[in-house]
Amino acid sequence: MPSTWSRLASLQDLFFRQFMLRKSQATSLLTKAACCTLLWLLCMASFAQESITYDIKGVDDSKLRNNIRLHLNGLDVEKALLTDPYWQDEVAEAVATAVQPYGFYNSETEVRILEGDKVAVDVALNAPLTINKVTREIIGAGREDKAFRERFNSLQLKEGDVLNQTIYESFKSSMFNYALSHGYFDYFWQATRLDLVRDEKQANVLLIAQSGPQYQFGELKFVGDDKAKDIIERLKPFKAGDAYSSATLADFNRSLNQSGYFTRVIARPVVSEADGLLVPVEVSLLHRPTDTFNVSVGAATDTGPRVRLGWERPWVNSKGHSVSSDVFISAPEQSVTADYRIPMRNITRDYASIEAGYQFIEYSNTSFESETLSLSAHRYWQQDGSPWQQDYSLTYLRETYDQGELEANTTSLVLPGYSLTYSKKDSELNISNGNYFQVLAQYGKEGLGSDIDYIKTVVEAMFIRTYNNKHRITLRGELGAIKTNSFDDVPASLRFYAGGDQSVRGFSFRDLSPKAELINPETGKLYVESIGGKYLATSSVEYAYSIAGNWRIAAFLDAGKAADDISDSLAYGIGPGVHWLSPIGAVRVYLARGLSKEENDWRVHIILGPEL
Repeated sequence: MPSTWSRLASLQDLFFRQFMLRKSQATSLLTKAACCTLLWLLCMASFAQESITYDIKGVDDSKLRNNIRLHLNGLDVEKALLTDPYWQDEVAEAVATAVQPYGFYNSETEVRILEGDKVAVDVALNAPLTINKVTREIIGAGREDKAFRERFNSLQLKEGDVLNQTIYESFKSSMFNYALSHGYFDYFWQATRLDLVRDEKQANVLLIAQSGPQYQFGELKFVGDDKAKDIIERLKPFKAGDAYSSATLADFNRSLNQSGYFTRVIARPVVSEADGLLVPVEVSLLHRPTDTFNVSVGAATDTGPRVRLGWERPWVNSKGHSVSSDVFISAPEQSVTADYRIPMRNITRDYASIEAGYQFIEYSNTSFESETLSLSAHRYWQQDGSPWQQDYSLTYLRETYDQGELEANTTSLVLPGYSLTYSKKDSELNISNGNYFQVLAQYGKEGLGSDIDYIKTVVEAMFIRTYNNKHRITLRGELGAIKTNSFDDVPASLRFYAGGDQSVRGFSFRDLSPKAELINPETGKLYVESIGGKYLATSSVEYAYSIAGNWRIAAFLDAGKAADDISDSLAYGIGPGVHWLSPIGAVRVYLARGLSKEENDWRVHIILGPEL
């Protein structure tokens, strides 16, 4: 066993080593602190130095001038030192380094000290190097790929051109990126060389690329729940064996994110797991919640406050069927709608829809009251990247309404229909530029599910343009016509009315239309009521000027009518307005003067929400 003295010696040795280690660590920390302090003092001293303004002469090209200035600003030198030949050579060397990438390898520089903080730098670029020969070669599968060859041969440096190394380096980088984005994952530069022959003022370029094979799309590989497999397969814009393309994969990701089924989704190639040349595409996704709810509010002079409650279940089954419902509530109108959507080939733009709805309307300025039940089937489709959407529909409508001299009249219609809609805007809330166009036609035949013959066509359009972020012009128009064998039996909700916030300002909602004189059964007094017309024509032009921040002032002129005779005169609305671009959308307030044969009055219109 070790003796007591030996154990004491061991402990003493241990304490000594720990003491020396800690001393060394402390010394190291002190040394680091001292170095940091010294570095900080040097930096502060350099900032305290007088800055130099270089006046560069003899160079017209802005890129060259900026590059020279960048290199000169990197010199750590005081103005007083620039009289020293050593520092003048440093300036000349900085200029030479700045201009060489642009082919000027024989430049000369002279430094002159001026008054104040300025220093003149006179540069003579002299003759540049020009391209004498360009040698290019592709080894591998890319040699037989026409698009690859065209891209490889697109180097902008040709024989006789001034040497520009930025173009040369940029091409090497872009060619590498092009190869990877088109499935040449084994691509590399087998040889690249830029030979400079300064005496002859020439340069030779050598580029030899090893493309390797072109990889292909493989099968999809799902990470997480795969209940969306059928949907994703239908959205996939490629099949196994197609040449890999990052652009195609980007389109796939865009379609996935626009489908509305996922809160997060990304598709990426897994090259490390390639089976031969087939690269699997990994799809990582997170589905949307089973049920989603939303609430939106708004207000307008015609309808007062309004609220919309929405519910959606994006996944009814693995085929991607979805169901949604909306409840709309305002003083004159209450409605409930339900929509069952069946996706077709293109999930977001190509689908069938079955809609059912109930609507009750009662307007305070008329005795109009309507209760409507509807059931319709729609077939929507829209080409990829196109703002045009088509809709074929078949609608059953049953409406019971009281209006004018007709009481508790009920009409049933079966209406095949078609609409074509164009919509494009630069914002969902505050629109600066946008276009909207729609044409709609519906047809009903007595004896084929309809109580009357009925044809209705409507065309409407709106254009919004903003110039110089100041001047905003809005043009709006609508035309409509109804042809029937019994207009008295046309449901009130299908007739035409004009007047109001979105029609002819200066008049109350639906105030412009044929009218009937009725007797109030309670008072026995006569009153006049709008009953709707066969024809509709409205137009509007509005100019708005941005005055400060989120505020605009506006002026408008509206014109329009709803009538049974197309020769009836137009009513006009004119006045000023103000717009406030709030975080929840534009708030527009107008003071409108209505001008017509029957009425000349002022009205205030308040509108919350986007025009399109």
